[in-house]
Amino acid sequence: MRDQTLDPGPVTAALSRTVRSSRPFDVGLTITPLRRGGGDPCHHIDADGAHWHGSRLPSGVVTYRLRQDGRDGAHATAWGPGAAEFLDRLEHMLCLEEDLTDFAPEHPKLVEAHRVVPGLRMLRTGLVFESLVPAILEQKVHTKSSFASWRALVREFGTRAPGPAPAGLMVAPDAHTWQRVPSWKFHRANVGPQRAQTIVRAARVADSIERTAQLPPAEAARRLRSLPGIGVWTVAETAQRVFGDADALSIGDYHLAAVVGWSLLGRPIDDAEMVEYLEPLRPHRYRAVRLLALSGQAHKPKFGPRTAITDHRHH
Repeated sequence: MRDQTLDPGPVTAALSRTVRSSRPFDVGLTITPLRRGGGDPCHHIDADGAHWHGSRLPSGVVTYRLRQDGRDGAHATAWGPGAAEFLDRLEHMLCLEEDLTDFAPEHPKLVEAHRVVPGLRMLRTGLVFESLVPAILEQKVHTKSSFASWRALVREFGTRAPGPAPAGLMVAPDAHTWQRVPSWKFHRANVGPQRAQTIVRAARVADSIERTAQLPPAEAARRLRSLPGIGVWTVAETAQRVFGDADALSIGDYHLAAVVGWSLLGRPIDDAEMVEYLEPLRPHRYRAVRLLALSGQAHKPKFGPRTAITDHRHH
């Protein structure tokens, strides 16, 4: 059944392509990290379970629709000036060539997770700035709050996605537009001055940031961390979506160390112990924790109410 809430958008011809993997592949599990919450203006899942996304490639904006095609394939349809480039890069983006011969977890829960979730791939969009901005918005705030900020800013400063697309599908602002977002608009979107300034600074060097996609992940991460306001956690969250980096562990995450500890050791641990414990899994530490979550085996007891959401609009 075709989604019934299509926005005609700028009219462009559709291009299509189907790609296949040598082993099971799951479109939804692989592409979902691009979705910043259920109301993300840049991402939509339709009634058929297909994923729509609006993006900005070097050749231009693109709307693409990805759906599962059998047990090992993905079918893509794309519209807009960036459509041909997107389809050319599709196998690379979906990491269909991944070699997992060196991924051999020993913990029974990780072994089981790897068995029951065989279709997960890493993600390699190559679009660094596009994923860096929402990662900055998510720094040290509740996920719910950062998603709301992302929605507000994209809806006001983004552009409508080309071609037929779900109503309201957008492409995030380009770097030049992010530079010109007034401070009071960030404030109204509940983004504090530090995060707002980090986004603007990053936008000013967006061309250099994009070039990190051509580097080995470790060197790309080092260069991104040299930017003021961008640390290990932000780089890891970006690398997970942009570089296909299966080792991009989100050190500094508010919950991750505790989840890893309770799930694999039956007790809470801190970041330092998590890093030490997962060391034998290099270069697949992020893959391991993602599989743990996707297999339903991630666990963390609830000990009390959540911390309050900070509202910067009243400061």
